[in-house]
Amino acid sequence: MNGKSHIAQFLMLGAVLCLGILFLQPLWKITLEAAQFPGGLDLYIWINKISGNDKHIIQNINILNHYIGMKPIHPDAIPELRYFPWVVIGMMAFGLICIGVNRPWFYLSWVLVMIGLGALGIYDFYLWLYDYGHNLDPNAPIKIANMNYMPPLFGEKDLLNFYVRSYPNWGGVFLGLAILLGAGAFYLKGKRVYV
Repeated sequence: MNGKSHIAQFLMLGAVLCLGILFLQPLWKITLEAAQFPGGLDLYIWINKISGNDKHIIQNINILNHYIGMKPIHPDAIPELRYFPWVVIGMMAFGLICIGVNRPWFYLSWVLVMIGLGALGIYDFYLWLYDYGHNLDPNAPIKIANMNYMPPLFGEKDLLNFYVRSYPNWGGVFLGLAILLGAGAFYLKGKRVYV
């Protein structure tokens, strides 16, 4: 086994370890800023839970949501939070198999599956945000015609008296890094085979 083979395997091991960080860091962060909440309300979306910058964050956001007719957030009712961890564990196991097999098409398959899963995850997240922002209770205390409260999927926007920011958190960064490391493993291993 030559040096490039080792580098490809080390890159793939790095990709697997990056996926493991998804259990230690949130994927996404949504921040709601308003004058009545100094410091803002931070909502963290993990691979297996939703948390915030204090233990009452979901309760506080659900109280706010009640006034504008948004559905309450119940993490236990979100099935993705139950099966996403198993998807990540499966991809970590697939990554270890790729290291053992050490063939370029295994590395490429891992990268393509990761890209596909990542795209599906972002689309699923968009659907959740759309549902929360558009399907409002018609009996809500505050109703504004033609107004929706969908937070941005990526970026910032005003929602009534709140300024909302939505960006990847450290888990999302390491997820992207895992894909790059997997692509690097494919490139190095493929280059040796086909050049």
